[in-house]
Amino acid sequence: MKMTGNTILITGGTSGIGRALAEAFHDLGNRVIVTGRRQAMLDEITASRPGIVGLPLDLGDAASLARLVDDIRAKFPELNVLIANAGISRPEDVTADRWDGSDAEAIIETNILGVVRATAAFLPLLKHQPNATILATSSALAFLPLASFPTYCASKAFLHSWLTSLRHQLRKIPIEVLELSPPYVQTELTGVQQAADPRAMPIGDYIGQVMRMLEHGDHPHGELVLERDHARRWAERDGTYDAIFATMNP
Repeated sequence: MKMTGNTILITGGTSGIGRALAEAFHDLGNRVIVTGRRQAMLDEITASRPGIVGLPLDLGDAASLARLVDDIRAKFPELNVLIANAGISRPEDVTADRWDGSDAEAIIETNILGVVRATAAFLPLLKHQPNATILATSSALAFLPLASFPTYCASKAFLHSWLTSLRHQLRKIPIEVLELSPPYVQTELTGVQQAADPRAMPIGDYIGQVMRMLEHGDHPHGELVLERDHARRWAERDGTYDAIFATMNP
């Protein structure tokens, strides 16, 4: 991936990993557009970071996505990087009498359909750009699940498989397809407590490593997986899946 001189669109770019990526790429001189559902958060990031553009987007609303596509075509026709980052995570207890699958549906809507919709919407633009890249945020839990978050982990496993096929199909256009697989990071993905959890990786440290991996092309098979997560990534190959699963899910 080219590290500067891009026009980059980041869905879910007002907080967490999306915002940290937006700021890191902005620091390198890229034109960065972030999207989100909450106007107040869009206003905050654009006020604190002059030059970053904030545009509203609800990936569950076809009209909202269509408006964004029209805006991008009109104002940023040189768009060459899509970072499909919007995602949600919720624990689920399927043994509970109140479990009705609604959280699972919400996760699928955002984490799976949101990425597919964003990619479908902007792929026609990206096909005509040099140095085009699609990067989607998956998770290290795609490879070995935390059972208390069943649909979240499954949604990321879907993305891993889907991005593998997307990468193969787009290899001759060419559009680089990358998969970002974060560990447990200090964001508010699962609530405010996660942002201060000492067990979670500080977000600045994580983004620093990601940017270095991108700069050096250190992403075999298009996967940005930290060395600390290789054990989970290759657990089935290494015959350690059951042992690691048991440790993660006592």
